[in-house]
Amino acid sequence: MTVCTCLFLALLIDAALGEPRWLWSRVPHPAVLMGHAIAALDQRWNSGPARRAKGVAAMAALCAGALAIGMMLDALGGIVSALAVAVLVAQRSLMDHVTAVADALRVSLGDGRRAVGQIVGRDTGQMGREDITRAAIESAAENFSDGVIAPVFWFLVAGVPGIVLYKMVNTADSMIGYRTERHRDFGWAAARLDDVMNWAPARLTALLIAVLSGGLGAWQQIAADARLHRSPNAGWPEAALARALGVALAGPRSYDGVRRAYPYVNPFGQQWIGPVEIDAATSMLWRVWGAVLAAALIGALVV
Repeated sequence: MTVCTCLFLALLIDAALGEPRWLWSRVPHPAVLMGHAIAALDQRWNSGPARRAKGVAAMAALCAGALAIGMMLDALGGIVSALAVAVLVAQRSLMDHVTAVADALRVSLGDGRRAVGQIVGRDTGQMGREDITRAAIESAAENFSDGVIAPVFWFLVAGVPGIVLYKMVNTADSMIGYRTERHRDFGWAAARLDDVMNWAPARLTALLIAVLSGGLGAWQQIAADARLHRSPNAGWPEAALARALGVALAGPRSYDGVRRAYPYVNPFGQQWIGPVEIDAATSMLWRVWGAVLAAALIGALVV
């Protein structure tokens, strides 16, 4: 089975099944197993002096393990590879979670806050309709890059070992990527490696959104907005999606009770937004997914 055929099948499997509860309630999801390994090293090594060096060693061990597992899966053949890729690509589950925010917001503000609280880390208790909408769209953009385009990119670059490695690094960043004082040093390597592995996918995601929305002419503005983001990568898909939808994203928000005055992305875009704009965001990201699927099919037929 060729790489493109494998990818095509994996994307279809993910779109059809997502993350079936009947399966993952019986066996642990690979991301959960990765999380256990990361937590074990964090508990064992994140103490005493030289924590940054210990964090580097922890990431080296985790990456070596991920590559070894990826190579074993790859050796089992095409169907196993396709299933592995399907499990590690998160298009359907992401779209389901974001759509749930739009549906909840149509019911009530409280339901919208509870739904968006499932997918973002910021404070949601005082969010208004527009805050909830921006948070949902931003999460959709960033997680589409991290959860769909980046895994596909690394699978195309390095096969199953590449996608397993990426998923390990991305999971480590989400758990120990120096967001707290405890992980400032120990999580340095995880955060930096995640930045490196997402550099190309984030910009590729923005490019795909811009091309498919007819907004490539605004690339300079997208790039300028992306550089305002506190993350070197997350701003790219957010800026591109903001332009594609004609809305303003980012802006002020609260974390742990502290109000942060972040700048707006596409500040002259529409700010009075709601469930309709969330629906438009998911439709745009499904269109990008469709383009990736079509490219995989063409590659499968040609190669």
